[in-house]
Amino acid sequence: MSNFIHEIKQDLNTKLVVASSSSSLASYSQPSEASTSLKNALRECFIDLEVPLSQDDLAASARAVRDLQQRGGFMQSPDEEEQALEAAIVAKVIAGFYLAVLEQFLDEARRADSDLKWWGEIERSRLNSAYYLLQTSPTRAVRLANTILDAIRIHRLPLRLSAFSPSSIRHMFPTTNILQPNTLTIAMFPHLDHEPYPTSLLPSKKRAVLPSSSSAERAVQTAFSALASLVTSVRQTIMSAAHRPIQLTRHECSFKREHLEKLRDERATLIGELIYMRTSVARCVTARTTEASVAALRDLSSEFQSHLDTRSLPINTSDDVLQYLEVITSDFIPSRSLSYRSHLTTLGLNRPSRLALNWPKIVFLPPLLLYGARVAYSSRASLAQLANDAFDTLKHFWEDWLLAPLHDVVETVRAGNDNGMIITHESVKADLDSLERMTLSLAQEKLNYTPEQMAALSQQVRLGDLTPVMQIYEDDIRSPLKSAVSGTLLRTLLVQIQKAKVDINQAVSGIDKLLKSQELTFAFVGIAPAMTITYVTAGYLRSLWFGNRGKSRYGGPRHRAGVWTVMRRIERLLLASSTAEGSSAVEPRTSGLLLLGTTQLRAYAERHLPSSSRTREGFLQDVKDLEDPSFGRQEKLRVVDRMWKSWGEVLGWRRIDAM
Repeated sequence: MSNFIHEIKQDLNTKLVVASSSSSLASYSQPSEASTSLKNALRECFIDLEVPLSQDDLAASARAVRDLQQRGGFMQSPDEEEQALEAAIVAKVIAGFYLAVLEQFLDEARRADSDLKWWGEIERSRLNSAYYLLQTSPTRAVRLANTILDAIRIHRLPLRLSAFSPSSIRHMFPTTNILQPNTLTIAMFPHLDHEPYPTSLLPSKKRAVLPSSSSAERAVQTAFSALASLVTSVRQTIMSAAHRPIQLTRHECSFKREHLEKLRDERATLIGELIYMRTSVARCVTARTTEASVAALRDLSSEFQSHLDTRSLPINTSDDVLQYLEVITSDFIPSRSLSYRSHLTTLGLNRPSRLALNWPKIVFLPPLLLYGARVAYSSRASLAQLANDAFDTLKHFWEDWLLAPLHDVVETVRAGNDNGMIITHESVKADLDSLERMTLSLAQEKLNYTPEQMAALSQQVRLGDLTPVMQIYEDDIRSPLKSAVSGTLLRTLLVQIQKAKVDINQAVSGIDKLLKSQELTFAFVGIAPAMTITYVTAGYLRSLWFGNRGKSRYGGPRHRAGVWTVMRRIERLLLASSTAEGSSAVEPRTSGLLLLGTTQLRAYAERHLPSSSRTREGFLQDVKDLEDPSFGRQEKLRVVDRMWKSWGEVLGWRRIDAM
């Protein structure tokens, strides 16, 4: 039950309690035994009536009132206590009828709104329309077969296979008007019997362009053009024949959605008018005497007749009250409910049965599962080998590409040694010492350096300066043959070779230092791909295991998108509602649709928002403000704006495209 209807129920019950307490006052005269018996019966009848009343309770209350009238004259006693009890019983019946009608209309509007959303989802997607066409194909085939059999009986043809041939069917169902659907088409798509044929499905004919001259060249061009036009026409015909059933299915869904939207708006208008009748119902409930009850019920009956199209009965006496109560409690709700269901059945607006929707799964899923099981069993060896290979791959990936690089990173951070990655410091130092010894030996033998000069030359060699050796080499190449045989040309060349080797080692040592400084970076670069793959895989498995809790909060994307749609519709209703100039009241249709929308918002909050949370409490408070009939259009627009600001980020309404 909607919170707004619950508040109306509590308000009426409070007034009824006040009425019953007034009836419990002591009588003004000594009551007779018959009067006491009648009062006890009235009290029992009042207690047995529990608002809101169901259809059976309403009929039982009418019979109980009729029995009381036969026992002692209902609403005809001069006793004020009896009058108060009788007025309270009438008030309780009226309140129960009012709440029952309001609840019935709200339930019908809610179901119509739910069904039109369902049809809209099918219409919106071509794939959903094709699947719905498959789901309903048995029903359509049965209707088609019945139509053909009826035509065979009408034409008094023998029931043979030839009667179902295309020529026989064309003879029985001739196409007389291209703008009107064929009888067989109506049998498969019954909505075409109530809706004009969609113009988008009508065949379009293009006029052929005739040549202006009869020359041979133009004749050849015309022949090729005609051939191309024929091929295009055949292709379009095939494509149209393939897509036409889906287009007709979408048109059927659109037809049902639009009619359900009209029914929902009609029920919303009635709900709004019933809400505005709340004051009249309260006045009837608070009546304390027979005269006041008759007068209040007379005014209320005129409003019922104006808004609900109830039977018009004059209400002047207590008998008229009884007759009116019996009429509205016994006839109105059943007749309205029957009329509503018959209208849905006539236009085919109800959803198909569960069996009709699930038969493809029931028929095709078991064979597919059986076939899959047989294929898996026959390939069990290859599947086992595949599983082993997958396990080995995961094992090697885990050990060689994840754990081993992680261990290297830890070792790099913990050790921090100075060992070279390409060349060692000892190798560079040994080559430099060898160059120094070779240079000093050559200088001592050839240049006769003193110890001081030898020490200075040693420092020059350490700095890479081999000027004395190069001078000896320059002197030797003046007579290279003589120097090669008896001189020092070969020694100077070997010294230069050693110098080149030292330079190369020093350059490699510099590169080695650079690599050593970036060793941790290289370690992380080497492990980054494995870490990325592991992170993505773990996140995907976590989303599968935990049901994607982040996105599934507050009912998940589907329910949050549905609430976003309801909020948007409420704001559009308030902005588009036509009110009198200078008035902030809301018209009945808008009021009813608002009540329907707030009922959906309340149901969402009570079902999907965390209980005993500030989010749920605040959301329900805003919904209660939208339901408050004392708020005008501007106040409710402010409430809607507050809800957009308060809950837009929390419920993800600002990221509706990502839902």
